Amino acid sequence: MNSATVTGRFQWTVVVPILALLLLVATWTNHEHPAVLTAIGAALVGAVLAAVHHAEVVAHKVGEPFGSLILAVAVTVIEVGLILMLMSSGGGASSTYARDTVFAAVMITFNGIVGLSLLVGASKHRLVSFNASGTGSALATVIALAAVTLVLPRFTTSAEGGAYTPFQLGFAAVASLLLYGAFVFTQTVRHRDFFLPVTSDRYGRFTGIIRDEDGDHHADPPTARQTWTSAALLLVALVSVVFLAKMLSPTIEHAVEAAGLPYGVVGVVIAFLVLAPESIAAVRNALRNRVQTSLNLAYGSAMASIGLTIPSIAVAMIWMDGSLTLGLDPTQMVLLAVSVVVAMLSVAPGRAKTLTGVVHLVLLAAFLVVSIQP
Repeated sequence: MNSATVTGRFQWTVVVPILALLLLVATWTNHEHPAVLTAIGAALVGAVLAAVHHAEVVAHKVGEPFGSLILAVAVTVIEVGLILMLMSSGGGASSTYARDTVFAAVMITFNGIVGLSLLVGASKHRLVSFNASGTGSALATVIALAAVTLVLPRFTTSAEGGAYTPFQLGFAAVASLLLYGAFVFTQTVRHRDFFLPVTSDRYGRFTGIIRDEDGDHHADPPTARQTWTSAALLLVALVSVVFLAKMLSPTIEHAVEAAGLPYGVVGVVIAFLVLAPESIAAVRNALRNRVQTSLNLAYGSAMASIGLTIPSIAVAMIWMDGSLTLGLDPTQMVLLAVSVVVAMLSVAPGRAKTLTGVVHLVLLAAFLVVSIQP
């Protein structure tokens, strides 16, 4: 990467959070004009991308396992902030925003990020390889999280309408944190080699582990000054995202209602917005034949979306009015079940071709179709 690229990236990631905060202050009391709302939407997207960038800078400096936690927490703050702001607006389906957003994140990661990564990687390299043991453990953790938080509430009888009782919700929150913490320890401390990119022969068969991803035999962590600057800008970006979302939430709900779309589409929009940076990073790694990293990003994002978001929402419900519906609808459960089966079949061989990516992307398309028109 040349210096011009680095300078350009540095400039926009510094300018965008500051502009977003200034726009927030300037329009907080008056933001009804369409032009102002458009500017708020653009600033919101830019602040999300900048926040993830600065979280990655801080994560690179502090190293593992704290680096992964910082990035996951930053993304979760964005997701939780968007969900809570929409829920607090009291819309017609506020009780299902958390469920719809988390489920959309699972479908986008399982089928969108994974499918696109496998398709792009296999199209360029014919076959792509990854460590089935590490990826399989990540997949198993996500499946367990989804079952406890999204599937089980639909079948319990102590509370009605796909909801948990306070005791059950507390258990789900603790179980989610436990599963997420156990996986982070496994990935970053106990069995780190299982999650490193791998080399393969012409038939896509595993031949070794790549321990130096950039090929220069050393990492180039940011300086202390860059780290502190990114930490401050990360805070600015996160504050901007949460409160810009609050300003924009009534417009999003009205637009969905005016278009005659189900309220669940709002959750899909939030998930796409939050997962955009991870999607871009996953595709870039796939083009470099680092599909293991792409899969780490995909399943790690799904894991954080459930394992950190659900406990955060559970705590927030102590102070918020209304109910929290977590149980999936029958159509959603069918899509989840099919996606889980396909994901298991995709991971098991430890290598994939373009067809595998196409299958996942078709499932993502099916999810989008039934979200728009149930």
